[in-house]
Amino acid sequence: MSPARPGDMPASDSRSSAPVLVFDSGVGGLSVAAEIRRQWPQLSLAYVCDNAALPYGTKPDDWLIPRIVQVCVAAVEASGARALVVACNTASTLALTALREALSIPVIGTVPAIKPAAALARARQSAARREKCEPPVFALLATSATVRRAYTEKLIRDFAADCRVIRVAADPLVAEAERRLRGEPARPEMVAASLADLAAVEALEVVILGCTHFPLLGADISQVLGESRVALVDSGAAIARRVAEVLALGAAAQAADQQVAQAVQPAPHEYLALATDARQPGLATALASQGFAAPQALAFDD
Repeated sequence: MSPARPGDMPASDSRSSAPVLVFDSGVGGLSVAAEIRRQWPQLSLAYVCDNAALPYGTKPDDWLIPRIVQVCVAAVEASGARALVVACNTASTLALTALREALSIPVIGTVPAIKPAAALARARQSAARREKCEPPVFALLATSATVRRAYTEKLIRDFAADCRVIRVAADPLVAEAERRLRGEPARPEMVAASLADLAAVEALEVVILGCTHFPLLGADISQVLGESRVALVDSGAAIARRVAEVLALGAAAQAADQQVAQAVQPAPHEYLALATDARQPGLATALASQGFAAPQALAFDD
């Protein structure tokens, strides 16, 4: 299949029918695409992954920023997108400003859900612990890059200064989520090993899934940490709501979308997908799980 280049895709007659482009380094952003589609079933989507550079968390910032911009600019032009969702915490904390300067369409980022997690941890804290003046406890489960980012530290200072925040780098879970979506056998022992220290924290109330790959492992994470004991928080629903705000999608349109979705399920493989390594084994399987077509190779200036 020939590479998709900027301008190759036909222009839409109306911007309202142009897709919302979801971007991630790998297939973790499919969890965000699924939530957008759940809230807005008839909204056209496209997906792009920079899987040739996966994982982002191990790359230097000064290399990543121009790379992210180049990939996203090329994908926006190739897809004719009307908005870009950066469904990657690492890319969002690094490159949102640069992307907004480079693009003329809205850019919606993903950041760790520190504020709602802190509020939920306060609400779930036991009366006994409050009487002892113990702080609410929650954890940020993320990649090593997100855990150490100054932006993350600022969110904690601004919204969770009264909380004990446990930061856990769980980079192996990214690879595990990628494997499962490619159709490879699950390795629950990998999840358990990554969460062993966190599972031992008795006061833990809330865990932020601070990487878009991690909701794909939500059932396993809940099982390890205790589904009734620990609440999981991710950014997918908030991102979908933000897309609606930015595109001025009204409540009436959402109700109509949901009625249509109940009657007619979206056809499989209807959404455009682009990748910097379109030949990656199992990638087409992962994309198909959320209704995306086999990936086309994205050409861009590297």
